[in-house]
Order: sequence, then C-alpha cells, then structure tokens
Amino acid sequence: MSINTRHGLPFLPGNSFRDLTKSAFHRAQTLGFKNGYALPRRPAVGTGQDPLLSVNISHSERNQLIRDIPNLTYGTDTHRPPPLDFIPAHAAYDKKVLRFYGYFRQEVLHSPDEHFCIRPVVIYYHLEDDSMCVTEPPVENSGIPQGKLIKRQRLPKNQRGDLYHWKDLNVGMDMSLFGTVYRITRCDAFTQVFMESQGIVLNESESIPNDPYTIRRAQAQQTHITPYDHNHQLERFLALDRQVLRFYALWDDSDSLYGEKRPVTLHYYLVDDSVDICEHHEANSGRDPFPVLLHRQKVPKHIKSTCEPFPSCVLEVSPQDVKEYFSPEDFRVGEEVTLMGRRFLLYDCDDFTRKYYEQNHPDFLLKPLTVDTRTQQDIKKVIPPYNGFGSLEDSLQNCLSLIPEPPKKDVIKLLENDNKVLRYIARLDSQNPLDEGRRFILSYYLSDDMISVFERSTRNSGIIGGKFLEKTCVPKPGSSVENPEYFGPADFSIGATVEVFGHRLVLMDADRYVLSYLESLSHHIPEHTLSSLRQKFGVSQTSDQEEQHEGETDGAAVILQS
Repeated sequence: MSINTRHGLPFLPGNSFRDLTKSAFHRAQTLGFKNGYALPRRPAVGTGQDPLLSVNISHSERNQLIRDIPNLTYGTDTHRPPPLDFIPAHAAYDKKVLRFYGYFRQEVLHSPDEHFCIRPVVIYYHLEDDSMCVTEPPVENSGIPQGKLIKRQRLPKNQRGDLYHWKDLNVGMDMSLFGTVYRITRCDAFTQVFMESQGIVLNESESIPNDPYTIRRAQAQQTHITPYDHNHQLERFLALDRQVLRFYALWDDSDSLYGEKRPVTLHYYLVDDSVDICEHHEANSGRDPFPVLLHRQKVPKHIKSTCEPFPSCVLEVSPQDVKEYFSPEDFRVGEEVTLMGRRFLLYDCDDFTRKYYEQNHPDFLLKPLTVDTRTQQDIKKVIPPYNGFGSLEDSLQNCLSLIPEPPKKDVIKLLENDNKVLRYIARLDSQNPLDEGRRFILSYYLSDDMISVFERSTRNSGIIGGKFLEKTCVPKPGSSVENPEYFGPADFSIGATVEVFGHRLVLMDADRYVLSYLESLSHHIPEHTLSSLRQKFGVSQTSDQEEQHEGETDGAAVILQS
C-alpha cells in the first residue's frame, strides 16, 4: 500500500488533501529544443511540476532509475558498455575549421598583355554546421575587388541539390562552386591531422601556377638616365641653396585694353637659375587672388631661329631649342627687362641682392627709382541727390551697401514714448473759399518724430474726409534735401503755420496733454510756444508754478511722515 508521505496517512480516498495554492493544472512538456536538438526539460526546483516524477529527485538519481529499469525486467547485461554522454555538434566542433588553399583561373578579354590570370583563394570549412566560405587574399595595386568571394553558407555539390561535406574534400581536386572551378592545392596542418584521423588519405600537395602578368610586372623596366655632372650640381646646391635675389618691379600692361601698371616681386633663384614672379594683392581690388603671376621656371632669353615661327601655345620650347637662359647679369635695377613677352621695370631690390651685386658684379650700377606703386587712386564715395521716392533714410541705405538694410531706429526712444501723441486742430490756409470750413487733426508721434494729418468730415461740404497725410517726417521749408530739418514739438504753437508739402495748416487748438508734456520739457521748449498754449487753455504761469510747488511740498511731507 502507498503511504502519503506528506501527512503520514495511507494513500486512500479520504486520506489525501487537495493543494489549495496550486493554480496551474496543465500537463507540462517533457522535452525542449536547444540549438536545434531535443533535450529533456528540467523544471524549476520546488515547483512540483515534473510530470515524470511524483517526488523531486536529482538528475543523477533519475539517470540511475533509467539504467536500472532494464535490469529489473530482463536481468543484468554483462556485455553492455557504459552509456556515453551526448555532446552536440556545435559543442564538439566549436571553432574548428578546415582550411584549404587553392586557386581559380579567370579569362581576361580585350587585353593585349594577358589572356588569363591566376587568382589564389582560401577555402574554409566550418565543422560545427558544415558551412563553407571562399576568400581571396588582397594583393596591393591589383585593381580587382578582393576579399570574401563566397559568404559562409552550405554549398551545393551537384544539380540534384546534394551539399558538400568534409568527406568530399581532398587535395588535388576540382570544386565547381556557382560556375567557377576552384583547384585545391594544399591544406594546413590541422586539416591534415583531422582528415587522417577520420581515415581519409590526402593527395600530394600541388603548387599554384604563376600569374604571367604578375611575373611581367615584377621585371625591372628598362630606363634611360641622361648623364649629367653630378658633382657640379651637388656643389652648386650646397653653396647657393636658399640664396634668392629679390627685385621690386612694375609690370607695364598699358598697351592692352584697360591695361595699367601693377607692382610685382621678381625672385631669381641662384641654385638653378629659375625665376618666379609674385603679384601684390590689395584689399577690395576686384582681382582674383592668384598666388603667382609666373611659376618658378627657367626663362629662355634666346631660342633657335628654327623655333621662332612656331607659337608657344602650339609648340612649347624644349631645353634643346634654347640658346641661353636669363642670368643675374640680365637684371639691373633701374632698367626694364622683358620676360615671357611682358615688360617689367626693376625699380628697387632688397639688401641681400644689393650685397650680391657689390661682391660679384661691382661694375653694375644699381639705380633705384621712385615710382608710384598704387594701382588706383582713392575714390571718395559720392552720395547721389535725393530723388523724392520713399524716405531719405531708406534711399540712403541703397548707397551704403549692395543689399540695403532698414535704417536703425532709437529703440530706447520708441519704448519710452510709445503711444504718446500730441494732437492739434488746424485749418487750411487757402485762397479758395471752398476750403474755408475744412478742419484737420494734426498728430505728432513722439516715438519716431512723424506727423500724420486727418481731415474731419463735414456734412454737405462735398469733400470726403479721412487720411490727408500718411504718417511721415515733414521737413521744414527752406531746409536742404541732403540735410533736412524736420518739424518738432517746439515749432507747434497756437496760431503758427505749418507747411506740409505745399499745404499751409494753421494750428487753432491742442489737447491738454500737449501743455502738460511741453511744460515737463520747459527748458527745451521756447517760451512763446508755452505762452500760446497757456493762453489758449486760460492757465497762467504763476498758478502752474504754485501747483508744482504744492505738489513738491506734499511729496516732502509724505516722505517725512514715512
């Protein structure tokens, strides 16, 4: 009889108890797949979900029970060897690769130098999954895309779909992979030991044939070296290296269209009798900043008569056609020299050049000249007169830059006087009797000193009211266009006449805010302007001063009390 080991009772109906904490009642799987192989699945310890065992036991005890079951049934087998542990291929052959060396022959078309080429390859066989890859060792300056030719994969052996196995590989055999025949010539030491351990006899190793193009390229090309006096050139290099004669010259190009005289610097290198000419660059000259006018070279002085009819742009002068090159004796300060068809006036030189001529050519007289090296005279910017279109400030920006920018404004003034407007009532001073009853509102904006005029509409007058003058700066009569003088708050007194672009407006009245604002700036406003406003509003100057004094007294009392 079975005994319920958990509670010590016989395993009979009524003596077993249901586990109330159990929530999973499914039948668990006994096998699982790992790396493509079916292996027994081991449940977590303490879960009690092993479908094969009623009581959790160790793995060694389970294997002992498996081995003991045949013994209980059939008896002991004395000739049976002990079971071996199963080792999958990915663990047994991990990182074990067979390496074979070979080559393939590639036909070369449309080449007179070669008809075929031999390209060596390395074939790798991975034992863990029977995959193969083919790579080509890179060769410097080969001009051929090299590296991995066939990526790692299972390669087909024939048209039936059979795949290559390591048993099919041997030295001295041909392999056809994707239409290319590879010849295996040898293998490495590990591959040889592995193949021989598996009972495969390897053939004799072969050598890779030589590539005809590589052999021809490795041969030294026949070269012809022109004989020269090595000792003389070496002695001249050691004695005259970095010794340069510097002349300051003036290139006379006045014979050409729009030609001028331009300053240049001429260098004569004593080590090889070469000459170069550098041009002086000035800011905003409008010329491309070329580094040199004539690069360093030996300039021929006289050439053979047979080469003179040929233009230099068609047939360059070779050294064999030159009779004589320019030498230091041909460059004299104060004289003109012609180089490459251009005339250069040597007007001065540096101290080293002057000392060189004093030591080596004392009979040469250096006569420095005083010349004007300025390529162009300073041109003053002339601003054209104002044409009347737009504002004067906007028109001036077109003369200051190629891409005009909006004129700068006084930002602090805009912020302090924003929405501050002085308003006046004006009438039109005109000889026309129809303009007798027309009334206008003149607004002066303190933020930007602009004036706008609005005409009040009058019923049955026959004149449409509305905007009479858009917001703009109004110059005073008689001011110049180049330096205009605009109307300001000091010019607007009661009874004054304001001429706005040919229309005369007579100021009749103003807001009370105009008086209070102008009195706050009384030291900048004329007295007759303030008097006209006070007389219009019936306010005397003494009463204003008393009110201002009372305000100051009240403010002082408040400060003392606090």
